[in-house]
Amino acid sequence: MAFTEYQLLQVLAQEMNMRKAAERLFVSQPALSQRLQNIEKEWGTKLFLRSQKGLSLTPAGELVVKLADEMLGKQELVKEQIQALENEVHGTLKIACASIVGQNWLPKVLKRFVETYPHAKISLMTGWSSEILKAIYEDEVHIGIIRGTPDWKGPKHHLFQDTLYLVDREIQSIDEVMKTDRPFIQFKSDSNYYQEIQEWWHRQFQTTPKRTIVVDQIETCKQMTLNGIGYAILPAITLDGMEENIYKIPLVDDHDALIHRDTWLLGYEYAFELRQVSAFVEVVKEFLDGNSR
Repeated sequence: MAFTEYQLLQVLAQEMNMRKAAERLFVSQPALSQRLQNIEKEWGTKLFLRSQKGLSLTPAGELVVKLADEMLGKQELVKEQIQALENEVHGTLKIACASIVGQNWLPKVLKRFVETYPHAKISLMTGWSSEILKAIYEDEVHIGIIRGTPDWKGPKHHLFQDTLYLVDREIQSIDEVMKTDRPFIQFKSDSNYYQEIQEWWHRQFQTTPKRTIVVDQIETCKQMTLNGIGYAILPAITLDGMEENIYKIPLVDDHDALIHRDTWLLGYEYAFELRQVSAFVEVVKEFLDGNSR
């Protein structure tokens, strides 16, 4: 099969609709139907079943589409490796990034990257650090940016660390926390971050918060805190530009050392050899060096 036929099967499997697939492939529906019939004849079996609701894959179709996905993925990898041999940075930089970093830090770095390498493309997915690791393991991305302490055997670069703060409009010291009836606003996160907060809380107070509000996103948590609904524990990366009349109390451990979160960039060795990835790493280093001065 030619790569164009693999692409045809991939688009059909994504759309499960002849009309939509034909539009994406810039062909007529009769032409697409004929090409599909030729492919099915070549395999000696039906790959798709048609109904009024659209298309559905046969068991044989699932196997052939899986092969198509694998072949197209290998083709893309070879293209990127060929482009890595050139002096100019081309290809797609595929990044998976922890949401909090993607919202507050990464845009500044990507701005510098696209200005320096205008021919490069960027594919970005965000999520929890556990989801980022999964994406790297499954080769969905070149590199990942995660929070916490990664259990990663491959190359990794420490980016930065930021302190955790108890943030509120009213509470000015940790001693006031157990005296207030206002709620502790928490945001859902991966287990590592949640565990750190729980351990600090129990060391500090030996009890649970009087009232809690749990929200899905850290930005929602931040905005609720800014509007005086309650107090929250937030990392410094989210607090740049926050109003002056917000109290920020740094969290410390049993030895009075600041509690912080680390941010790492990691991936497989071969990914860092790609031209667009190595160029991105250089931009990151320059950005961090500039901010540390």
